[in-house]
Amino acid sequence: MCFTIASNDTRIMIIEPNTRESRDSFKPAMSEDDVLRQIEQAVIDHRLPPGTKLKEVQLAEVFGVKRGTIRKVLSRLAYSRLVDQLPNRGASVAKPSVKEGRDLFATRRAIEGAIIQILTPNIDQSGVQNLRRMLDQEQDAYQQGNSKLALSLSVDFHRQLAKMCGNSVLQEYLNDIIRRTPLVILTHLSADPQNRCRNQDHEAIVDAIESGDVNGAIEIMNQHLLHIENRIEHKSEEVQPDLATILLTG
Repeated sequence: MCFTIASNDTRIMIIEPNTRESRDSFKPAMSEDDVLRQIEQAVIDHRLPPGTKLKEVQLAEVFGVKRGTIRKVLSRLAYSRLVDQLPNRGASVAKPSVKEGRDLFATRRAIEGAIIQILTPNIDQSGVQNLRRMLDQEQDAYQQGNSKLALSLSVDFHRQLAKMCGNSVLQEYLNDIIRRTPLVILTHLSADPQNRCRNQDHEAIVDAIESGDVNGAIEIMNQHLLHIENRIEHKSEEVQPDLATILLTG
C-alpha cells in the first residue's frame, strides 16, 4: 500500500513498511561476499571465460551495488589469482599461461596423492558409500545431458576426498587450486568432452580406496589429472561475453 503527500508542488510517494510492495521495492543489496561468490561460481562453472573484462561500472549495475564494493571484490579475486589487475588497464578474468596451467595440475597431483595416502587407511564403509552416491549423481547428470551439474559434482568429488581425509591444510590448498583450474581448461583446452574429468576414473579411485590399495588409488588419480594436463595447449581468442547474462542467470 502506498500514498502520496504534496509539499510545494512536489509529490512524494510514501510506501508503508511491512507491505508486499515495500518488500519487493526495497530488496537488500547484495553483500561483498555475495558478489564474490557469484563471480567465483561463474568461473568454476566455466561460464566466465578467461580474459573477460570486468568493468567496475558494469558490475556495479549488474549486482546493484556501489563501485567501492566491486573494487574490494576485484582486489580479493586478484589475491586468489582469479582476476588480473593491471595499471591503467583495469581488471579481467585471469588467463593463465600454459606453464602455469601445467604447474597447477602438477601441484594437484601432489596434493591429491597426499590426500589419498591419508584417507585410504582410515575411511570406513559409510564414507565409501557416500562417495559412491556422489558418483551415481554425477553419472546421472551426464546421462541427462546436464553438463553444468555434472561438472559441479565432478569438482565436489575431489573436494569431498580432501574433506574426508581430515587435513584442513591440504583441503585449503586444494580448494584454492580447484578454483583456478577452470581458467586453465577454458584458456588452453577445447570443448571436446575428452577434456573433462572422466567419471569412470572417479569410480576406479573409489574402488582402489575401498580395497585399501593406496598406491593404486594414487596412480589412478595421477593418470586422471595427467589426462587433462597433457592436453593443455594454446587456444585462439574468445569473444567478450555479456556479463549480465552470465552472472545473473547462473
